Amino acid sequence: MHLLNLGILAHVDAGKTSLTERLLYAAGVVDEIGSVDAGSTRTDSLALEKQRGITIKSAVVSFPLDDVTVNLIDTPGHPDFIAEVERVLGVLDGAVLVVSAVEGVQPQTRVLMRTLRRLRIPTLIFVNKIDRRGAGYDGVLRAIAERLTASVVPMATVSGLGTRGARVTPGLAPVAIDVLTDHDDDLLSAYVEDTVSYDRLHTALADQTRQTLVHPVYFGSAITGAGVDALIAGIKELLPAAEGDPDGPVSGTVFKVERGPAGEKIAYARIFSGTPAVRDRIGFGDGDTEGKITAISVFEKGADSRAETVPAGRIAKLWGLDAIRIGDAIGEPRKAYEHFFAPPTLETVVVPGAGVDKRSLHLALTQLAEQDPLIGLRHDEIRQEISVSLYGEVQKEVIQATLADDYGLDVTFRETSTICIERPVGTGAAVEFNKKDANPFLATVGLRVDPAPTGSGVAFRLEVELGSMPYAFFKAVEDTVRETLMQGLSGWQVTDCTVTMTHSGYSPRQSHAHQGFDKSMSSTGADFRGVTPLVLIEALRRAATQVYEPMHRFRIETPVDTLGALLPVLAALRAVPQTTGTRGGASVLEGAVPAGRVHELEQRLPGLTRGEGELESAFDHYAPVTHGTVPRRPRTDHNPLNRKEYLLNVTRRVGG
Repeated sequence: MHLLNLGILAHVDAGKTSLTERLLYAAGVVDEIGSVDAGSTRTDSLALEKQRGITIKSAVVSFPLDDVTVNLIDTPGHPDFIAEVERVLGVLDGAVLVVSAVEGVQPQTRVLMRTLRRLRIPTLIFVNKIDRRGAGYDGVLRAIAERLTASVVPMATVSGLGTRGARVTPGLAPVAIDVLTDHDDDLLSAYVEDTVSYDRLHTALADQTRQTLVHPVYFGSAITGAGVDALIAGIKELLPAAEGDPDGPVSGTVFKVERGPAGEKIAYARIFSGTPAVRDRIGFGDGDTEGKITAISVFEKGADSRAETVPAGRIAKLWGLDAIRIGDAIGEPRKAYEHFFAPPTLETVVVPGAGVDKRSLHLALTQLAEQDPLIGLRHDEIRQEISVSLYGEVQKEVIQATLADDYGLDVTFRETSTICIERPVGTGAAVEFNKKDANPFLATVGLRVDPAPTGSGVAFRLEVELGSMPYAFFKAVEDTVRETLMQGLSGWQVTDCTVTMTHSGYSPRQSHAHQGFDKSMSSTGADFRGVTPLVLIEALRRAATQVYEPMHRFRIETPVDTLGALLPVLAALRAVPQTTGTRGGASVLEGAVPAGRVHELEQRLPGLTRGEGELESAFDHYAPVTHGTVPRRPRTDHNPLNRKEYLLNVTRRVGG
């Protein structure tokens, strides 16, 4: 028996949770198919998911398909919860991408397919809802080929399309030969010689699917069950088995963290190598953190059950690792945790309601951030405010409902704003010398800031000898540099720069006979953490920074006669159409729009296009802010922009 870790992905409302229920029913795991509308599905277990009828958190369920054990991960379809999808992608062996036969290829479908292809995850496409009025076949296949991937292999024909009696007849379409021979010269030669058997064709299909060269397309209905047997056959025969060496060193990845009834952390992890066991001590995260596994659950036959070990290749729930975080490597790091989608570009201030204790609110938000690190809390000590980062307005509503339902906290939100970034314009350098020029810190630190290529992040370099002072002091400088760059001259995170340490110096440890360490005469890490923000901000001031706002690429498909009303609105929203074309009888506009105006565009588009306009948007790049007043973000920490105020605050904190 082999194992398959399978993801189900889709645009919201395409029917992936209903498909999960149908697969569980077909495998004999459940006796009755759950309903999204009734809130009775196995994977949408949160109260909020049942109320809204959408998936918010990824969920794992296991079932057998003959000699294949499938660990299926149901993921959210709404773009506001794309972070949940991102965390799952790194643990998958294969995927099923669900497309609606009625709505066809939707914006989120394209985002997901691009990512699946980039990560080379073998993917089957399931066109759902063939029983619904308005369902298509040829048109959907064309849209998939044009907008998702040209290498599609239809696996069935449909009769009774758009009716409750819609039926699927499995079978490779004639076009399969053309698609498969594009990637296999031997198969092409056999085809020319008329010696291609069905078995040879099926073997080529399996090989090319596992290599992500082609994508089989199945049709069916999760509600009636039509076509699901053919999909199950494809899952068993075409997708690759999970790989893993049970005798190798322990190596895994955490893709989900939740809290149990007693508040304990539970980590969901894919084990790639080794066999972790209860009572094992394992390292995780950066490798410096260690914990003892106190309990293990593995998934099988629709539920999870306690086990003593987790064999390589499986997904399990682990207890006892209190400091674990999403994205942490367990044991031997396999590879750095990757971000496949853009980070959130919006944020809002959480406003506590009457009687809400701010400490309780902060604790609740911290726990939510453990489950979704991209929530990105910012605590403004000066204004006593907490901000959270967001993908969209639906996510804001979910956070509000979760705080109310799970924590009993009534909150509202301020208007959503855009998260900008800062980049250095030029080069700037500054230095503070030990015991000179009113430097109250026993430390010499010199830093130079240089611009770096777009997307490179922050790099820290040394132009001083590593042995010129204790390593702990260099580490204190680097850590403080990265922390300080979270808020630049205009309050935004500074990125795409190289910070080089040009000067270093310290006061060696001083002590007297029969006495302890004399802090007043000896440098400590606190001295380097105190002086570094002063030096770095001065270097940034001399380099100057430019504020950049996030931009989304957009694609609008709309009737030609609605362009006259649409174009002025796009201009008012600072959207810039870059290309125009036609598709059928519709106009297609592509261009860029500020992230902060996307929601308004979504709201206004139906009225401008008689409800026929389709909008697809996704983060694309940051652009310099050249209009109006440069947006500033209030600083949340002690303010090194003001030397006198900063030194006073530092003195107060250390009790000096």
